[in-house]
Amino acid sequence: MGFFMKKNVKNLNMEKAYEELKKDKDIVLIDVRNADEYKGGHIRKSINVPLSNIAALPGIVPDKEAHIFVYCLSGARSARACDALDKMGYKDLTNIGGIMSWTHELEK
Repeated sequence: MGFFMKKNVKNLNMEKAYEELKKDKDIVLIDVRNADEYKGGHIRKSINVPLSNIAALPGIVPDKEAHIFVYCLSGARSARACDALDKMGYKDLTNIGGIMSWTHELEK
């Protein structure tokens, strides 16, 4: 594990994330883009919690042990969100990067 790696944050590419989401129905999928971006198309079953509002996540997902996947447009905001969630005490975080890499159907 690198010096800058957060111990509770993993990275996974979108294709592997798609496979994991199909297998594990308990994964909580968080989209940290803004509401307009989310309305334009998002991954099915994702919850929109904009990065600017990430401090509200404990009210939405109180279980700090929940398996959480986080994504945004390109991967930068999801990395910042994972960092913030790690500091809040969440134990199982996965940054799946940007929706630009998602090759499957989007919900609108």
